[in-house]
Amino acid sequence: MSKDKTAFPAKQRWGRKPSKNIAPKNYTADFAHEKNAAIEISMTPIGVVHSSYRERFAVPRQPSLDDAQAASIELNAGLNLEQAVQDLDGFSHIWVIYWMHLNQGWNPTVTPPRGPKVKRGLLATRAPHRPNSIGLSAVRLTGIEGRILHIKGHDMLDGTPVLDIKPYLPYADAFPDASSGWVEETGLTELGISINTGS
Repeated sequence: MSKDKTAFPAKQRWGRKPSKNIAPKNYTADFAHEKNAAIEISMTPIGVVHSSYRERFAVPRQPSLDDAQAASIELNAGLNLEQAVQDLDGFSHIWVIYWMHLNQGWNPTVTPPRGPKVKRGLLATRAPHRPNSIGLSAVRLTGIEGRILHIKGHDMLDGTPVLDIKPYLPYADAFPDASSGWVEETGLTELGISINTGS
């Protein structure tokens, strides 16, 4: 009987290796969350969205399921962002992190507009009114001209401040076996219906 063993590739290690002969540092030891609960975070937008959507109720609830509209992101001048977008044109999709600048206030529970009229915990929905008005959208990148990024399939209002942009990585960002929690109970995921899992 052969005792050949199947050769497996070496396990990929993505973390950084600690330096030899140097004790690991504990950078978090001086940060106690309880003492910093009221910490304020200041952010400066890096650009602005130019979109045909000018009214909140006209924005798609899930842009990837609706008629994909084109828009552009104009990055701010004077920050060397022309260099920052180098190599981004090879990606078909990007994550856009933005500030929902017209939102005011939030509630801990919301009633989604589709499915059973049941109140859901805000953090189990995609309702736009949140403790911090941060938006996150995966959009198709169709072109780059200097500081202008052309996108398609989005849900951002005209004038939306952009906080950051990151490439969408299918191997890291897509989870085909992910569950959809209470949304699966509505049956809308199988139908491919655009459901606003918020208010």
